[in-house]
Amino acid sequence: MTTANAAMLDKIKSGQGFIAALDQSGGSTPKALRGYGIGEDAYASDEEMFGLIHAMRSRIVTAPCFDGSKVIGAILFERTMDGEAGGKPVPALLWERGVVPFLKVDKGLEVEVDGVQLMKPMPDLDALCDRAVAKGVFGTKMRSVVNLGNPAGIKAIVQQQFAEAKRIAAHGLVPIIEPEVNIKSPERDAADRLLLKECLAALDAWDGAPVMLKLSLPTEAGLFQPLVDHPKVLRVVALSGGFSRPEACAHLAKNPGIIASFSRALLEDLRAPMSDAEFDASLGGAIDEIHAASVA
Repeated sequence: MTTANAAMLDKIKSGQGFIAALDQSGGSTPKALRGYGIGEDAYASDEEMFGLIHAMRSRIVTAPCFDGSKVIGAILFERTMDGEAGGKPVPALLWERGVVPFLKVDKGLEVEVDGVQLMKPMPDLDALCDRAVAKGVFGTKMRSVVNLGNPAGIKAIVQQQFAEAKRIAAHGLVPIIEPEVNIKSPERDAADRLLLKECLAALDAWDGAPVMLKLSLPTEAGLFQPLVDHPKVLRVVALSGGFSRPEACAHLAKNPGIIASFSRALLEDLRAPMSDAEFDASLGGAIDEIHAASVA
């Protein structure tokens, strides 16, 4: 392990803070830009759209308040990893500021089968992992979705996540495994419990370095404590899943040991026309609120 990787590992393992999710992909980018105050009439092509979202992310990661004192990691979209901010490659800039870089690697979701949406195939995963390592990225994140409490579906989703995690870990990267339970599911509590059971079984069979888990906050506070305490889990992080920031923070604070990895709940008050001072004040307020809930 390199000196930088050892320092990143220590930061993620024991850092008092949260992980920012800055990984909106092609499908979710228009929604993210709308939330930021940029309508679809502002761009005429995907290239222009990605340019605008990169400008937004650059503004976030170069803001004075965005540093490793409260933000211990950041998950990047592939184009963000390949881009620059503040005149430097984004992963290098992040780590210079004490923020550990991760990369979203999944290619989206399959149609629902057995109440879940598996990840689409990732034929280029090994090449992408090699590029990430070369750019100083520490870990990866991949998302699939649980819509119903279906035992066969949830078993399949966890098996797929851990199989891909094995490929990722072979490159020396730390995988964040994200089987998201849809918070609008009519069977959310049952899905939480099935997911816990399958994750514990997969972890018991796991023979590599510790992994990370990114989960929806459970309906029963504290349900995922066995995952938080598991020796093969480096960290459990939570997604906001559609909750507003106050709601997400309130739920998070009831689950000790789990830290935030919020996207929309982090960015929801930011707007393109803000002055730099307004932008930093708004982002800083969100960071303070999410940090407080993560270390509660």
